[in-house]
Amino acid sequence: MADTAHAQVDEHHYTATGIDHRKLAIWTFIASECMFFASLIGTYLVYKGRDVSGPRPHTEWLLNGRMQEQILEIPLVTFGTSLLLFSSFFVVLALSGAQRGNRKALIGWLCATIFCGIFFVGMQVFEFTHFYHRGMGYTTNLFASTFYTLTGFHGTHVTLGLIWLTTVLVVALRGKLPPEKSLNLEIAALYWHFVDVVWIVIFPVVYLIR
Repeated sequence: MADTAHAQVDEHHYTATGIDHRKLAIWTFIASECMFFASLIGTYLVYKGRDVSGPRPHTEWLLNGRMQEQILEIPLVTFGTSLLLFSSFFVVLALSGAQRGNRKALIGWLCATIFCGIFFVGMQVFEFTHFYHRGMGYTTNLFASTFYTLTGFHGTHVTLGLIWLTTVLVVALRGKLPPEKSLNLEIAALYWHFVDVVWIVIFPVVYLIR
């Protein structure tokens, strides 16, 4: 019995801080990513409003002699943002299910999280395609370059998070995610919360602040 308890303690691989080494690693990674996104957001703000030609985020612009509407699709992105925020709540419920050994709640809420993430990525793909067909390429102006870089990197991070959560879902569907292994989902959930929090900053900076 003592050997079993000792094995369970060793499985968590605690560091000198008392935190599992995998959780400490993901927090360290998230801290570095915060600095990365801070630099991207800072660059966007520095160059905001310095375009010599359109499109600009919140004004009409001229293309081939015709006046174009503002480029941003705020209602669509607002809806996608809402789903992304709800997905953070869903992944918490999935983690709770994993920790309680409730396989139905784990799988159901994890599927809901993944669905919200897929919609968000799909929304970004549609948005980028729509912008391109309206004449906004990556090198069109400063706004285009900083916008595509900032939101594109965030979309890439969301995609990576989706892949991560999908692998956890596959493990759960195979019945190989018991409560004692719920840390695997917790670490993925921490990353997912990170991409959500970053978008909470990006959304008003890019889409709402004029």
